[in-house]
Amino acid sequence: MANYVYTLAKRRQTVRRFTSRPVDGNKVITAVKTACQAPSGANAQPWRFVMVTDPTIKRSIRKACEDGERAFYATVSGEWRTWLLARGFNWSKPFLEEAPLLLLVFSQENAPYASQSVWLAIGYLLLAIEERGLGTVTYTPSSTQGALDEIDVPEDWKLEVILPIGFPTEEHTKEPRLSLDEVLYINSWEHGQDVQK
Repeated sequence: MANYVYTLAKRRQTVRRFTSRPVDGNKVITAVKTACQAPSGANAQPWRFVMVTDPTIKRSIRKACEDGERAFYATVSGEWRTWLLARGFNWSKPFLEEAPLLLLVFSQENAPYASQSVWLAIGYLLLAIEERGLGTVTYTPSSTQGALDEIDVPEDWKLEVILPIGFPTEEHTKEPRLSLDEVLYINSWEHGQDVQK
């Protein structure tokens, strides 16, 4: 199908509220297989994934993350605080328990371009999750202190993101995107208006 990847990317939205409908773990495994096709620095493939479905572990992860978020929101101020509060963001992260499945994505700290490589894989992962009719949010905890205590992560692996995965409770309006004229230039930064639609 022409423009299939573009259609997926345009359709994909951030989801923070999930139904209790179970998620087929095989769909997520297929999405992870897709993510593993991403390019990486020196082909190190410095990514690892942990699927969490156990309610007790999800509860522990939520509690630890919310502890870190409380500390973050106590210090944030100015325009950043105004922006967050205007959009309803706060320390509470119920999606970490409500989503049927959490996918924790890690990077190997001493690998070349580890974080950049893993985020390329996450981009692939987001489109694969969307393709399977599931939703997620790229949640980056303010602190991972205590969040990983129950899953035995080796010391040289860093948590990049937690993806709560499930079925959205409702349709959302996608946040607006800048136009192509605003982001793409031809041959020089001065020639942004020459972009063909």
